[in-house]
Amino acid sequence: VIRAKISSEKVVPASDDPLDTHKMIRYEIKQIKMFKGFEKLKDVQYVYTPFDSSLCGVKLEANNKKQYLLTGQILSDGKVLIHLCNYIEPWDDLSLSQKKSLNQRYQMGCGCKITTCYMVPCSITTPNECLWTDWLIERKLYGHQAKHYACIKRSDGTCSWYRGGPPPEKEFIDISEP
Repeated sequence: VIRAKISSEKVVPASDDPLDTHKMIRYEIKQIKMFKGFEKLKDVQYVYTPFDSSLCGVKLEANNKKQYLLTGQILSDGKVLIHLCNYIEPWDDLSLSQKKSLNQRYQMGCGCKITTCYMVPCSITTPNECLWTDWLIERKLYGHQAKHYACIKRSDGTCSWYRGGPPPEKEFIDISEP
């Protein structure tokens, strides 16, 4: 999981096998910050994606000021692969809550399981699950819940959605107290 700018792109063979005609796009990136994966890779210079969108290839804008949040997989040969099933967003399209959660809050949910609810009825089956309902309510995976909440493990081992944000105003606290 990294924040990066795309410096350039180049079409390269997918493998060294001359019989393999598949192509990849190699994006040269300028890594701004790594949020996850540094135990395997310190600095990422390139990310690879299939050339064809039919093979889940991702098209990114190179040579401009746009920054991206990129997630992907580190392959056995050390290459970083990204595709359409990864979470890839322009940095400016992320909510403030998402940007803040990348630094610590999401890590607090690593022991939790997020279960996507596509249709009712749906429910959690273990206490360490959070039910993701964006698709059910908004018919899109990355809706209000994804933009503003994080699934966090609490001290009792259960998991629940947490909305980060500024503390409530003092007046509201006084009004709500008996």
